[in-house]
This record gives sequence, structure tokens and C-alpha cells, in this order.
Amino acid sequence: MIPLEADWDRAPSLVDGAMSVELTPQQANLRYWLSSVPQGTLLGRPDGHDPALTVPEFMRSPGPLRDALIAEYAFRSVAEEKATRALSYLVAIAPDTDTMEFYATQVLDEARHAMVFRNHLLSLGVLAENLWQAIEKFAGADVHAVLDPLEELGLEVMRDDADFLGGVVMMTIIIEGALAPAAELSERKWRPLDPAAAEIDRGAGIDEIRHLTVGAAVAKQYLEAHPGEKDRVLELIGRGMHLWTVLPVHDLVLRREVLFQRGLEQHAHVVGDYEIWPGRRLVDTTPEERAATADEWSTEMKASRLTYIGLEDAL
Repeated sequence: MIPLEADWDRAPSLVDGAMSVELTPQQANLRYWLSSVPQGTLLGRPDGHDPALTVPEFMRSPGPLRDALIAEYAFRSVAEEKATRALSYLVAIAPDTDTMEFYATQVLDEARHAMVFRNHLLSLGVLAENLWQAIEKFAGADVHAVLDPLEELGLEVMRDDADFLGGVVMMTIIIEGALAPAAELSERKWRPLDPAAAEIDRGAGIDEIRHLTVGAAVAKQYLEAHPGEKDRVLELIGRGMHLWTVLPVHDLVLRREVLFQRGLEQHAHVVGDYEIWPGRRLVDTTPEERAATADEWSTEMKASRLTYIGLEDAL
């Protein structure tokens, strides 16, 4: 059977799974991935969604809703590509075979995420020959302001210093872990408007559960074997958390949500009474409320992972 956390229909949400699933690199090695992901999560979904799902015509028409999704997926495609390239350094310096295999599968996962986000831009009507120009137009400024500084810190740790534990913590806590709640929000808000996009987010979220929980287990096991590394890693986490306080992430998310709100108001009849979370209709939410909820999820996930690893002193 496909493990629950990799099963399309049974896996928890990204936020719930990241805080409840326990998975080690010894469990989530290459054999696990081969039987659980291509033959499980992604079976019949080569582009990240059911092939029968098509993009509604109103999502392909010029307007704020289309612009909001293009801006989001352009940004996320670059984020996933940067993660793919950076994680290759962890494969090279992994201390054992299971961990090496796990990070090799994560490299492939992240490359797939970048691909499906780019491909969905084409489904939204972006011309293939203009794809990279569109990515730069819609997300270039945010990439340079947010992703480039994160990449610089990550490469300093993983490539320049060849710091395995630091790289694991950087990806699990500082970079991927901090961006994950926005992906959860994305799946929920696009479901009634672009079901194919929501399925892309669902599949990526299932992968992220594995990345975050195994990453936390790798860090926990490493620190148990090398307790003298704790203070150094706490200092590195402090650097990463400080970076988030100076990056314009809140402005980016809020700007994106304001654009989405304009489109939501135009297509409220499509959304109807759909609830983004229990008891709260999407059409009744505000950009500030959605952004604040993603922030709350991020705080909860960070606290849960740090406590599990034994780094709660960083909170």
C-alpha cells in the first residue's frame, strides 16, 4: 500500500502533515520514493494534476485573477529551481547512504515542482517563447528582493562551507519551511477557481510533508550524535530568522493577496459558498486575513519542527 503521507486521497494537508507526520531518512530512502511517489502520489498526474482538468477560460483572460496566479507561479517556479540546485550540495556531503538517497529524491521533487509551475503558466496562456520574459516581468523584482538573498545564505552554508547540518537546518527551518504555509494557502484559495492549479499545489504539498519531516529527523539524529554542534546551529538559525525580518516578504504576500482579492470580487459567483477553512467562506475573507493566517501557520510549523529537533532555544 502507498503510505498515508504519500497517498493522494489520504495524506493530510501540508500544515497538518508537517506537524504530525514522523518520517526518518532510513524510512524515506530511494526505495520508498520509487514505490510511493511515481507509483503513488503522482500516478496518472505527469503534469501535477488530473489530465481531465482544464484551466477555466476566465483564468486565461487578462485581469487581476490571472495576473495573481501568474505572479505566484512565476515566483514559485524560480524558488523551486533555486532549491533544486542548492540541494545538490547536500547530496554530495550527506554522511550516509539513506540520507544521500533522500536528498537525491528531494532534488528530483523540487525540479518537478519547478517544471509543473512553469508548465501551468503555459496553460494560463503565456507563450512558450515568452516564458522567461513573463517570469521576469511578473516575479523578477520579488525574486531579486527575496529569493536571491535566501539563496546567497543557503549557498554560503551548503556550497562554500560544506556544512551538512547547517544546510539541513537552512532548508528545513529557514527557507523551505518558511515558504511552505503560502503553498497551503495557495491550494485552498485556487481550488474553486482553477482546480488544476489546486491539484498542482496538493501534489507539491504532499512532497513538502516528506521534505520537512525527514529534514527535521535528519537534523535531530545528527544533533543527537554531535551535541556539541547545537550552539553553532542555533547561531545559524538566528542569522536566518533575522534575514526574514528584513526581507519584504510580508509586502510581497499582501500585494499578491490584494491582486487576488480584485479577481475574487469579479468572480465571486464562481466561488459561491466555498469555505477556505471550516466556517469561513473564501468570498468573505480579506487579503490581510489570508496573509495573517499563513503567518500563523508558519509560526506554528516552525515551533513544532524546532521543538522536535531539540532546538526550541531558537524560539
